[in-house]
Order: sequence, then C-alpha cells, then structure tokens
Amino acid sequence: MADHGDDFELIRGSGNVFADFDQPDASIRQFRAILAAEIVKTLDAERLTVRDAEARTGISAADFSRIRQVKLERFTIDRLLRILDRLNRDVRVKISVAPRAGGKRASISTLAA
Repeated sequence: MADHGDDFELIRGSGNVFADFDQPDASIRQFRAILAAEIVKTLDAERLTVRDAEARTGISAADFSRIRQVKLERFTIDRLLRILDRLNRDVRVKISVAPRAGGKRASISTLAA
C-alpha cells in the first residue's frame, strides 16, 4: 500500500523522451524510433518473421532483428524509409523549421502510414 505522505513531483514530458533526457540529436533519435516502430507494426500486422521480411524486401533478416530489438545505431533515416518502402508503406513527413526557443533543439513530427 502506498504511503500518501510521500512527496513527489510530476513532470510532464515533451513528447520526445530523448530530449527529456538531454540526449544529443534528440529529434533524429525520436524520428528513427518512430520509423522503427512502424516497421515493427508492419511485421506484426502481416505476421512476418524476420526471414519472411528478408525474402519480401531483400533487407537482411539480421537488420529486421536489430530493428525489433531497438538497436538503431546502424540505421539512417533514409535506410529506415527505404525499408518501409520495400514493405509497401507510404510515409508522409512534415518538417517545420523555426528558431530555437531557449536553446532547445528543433523537433520533427511524422505521420506514418
């Protein structure tokens, strides 16, 4: 049972966990994570194993395994977009550029199919 006398502070996140933890290139990391999540959703929705995905796309099963394990260091945004294209997915990206408020990094929002 929780002690109701405990003091805690609730902090609402920005929507980008990488920015919330002051990670470098937070917007890029967030974008890659969103694209990877769409790849995983596609594999799950179509019940594709990594071997099935390799046969369909020509992308190695090892790469699909890395994406499933969220080991995204090796993947560029372009490469993730190419994988989604080979999985027959359309991706729409909306980018807005503005001066940074208070030194914060710019953000990228995506609309994934």
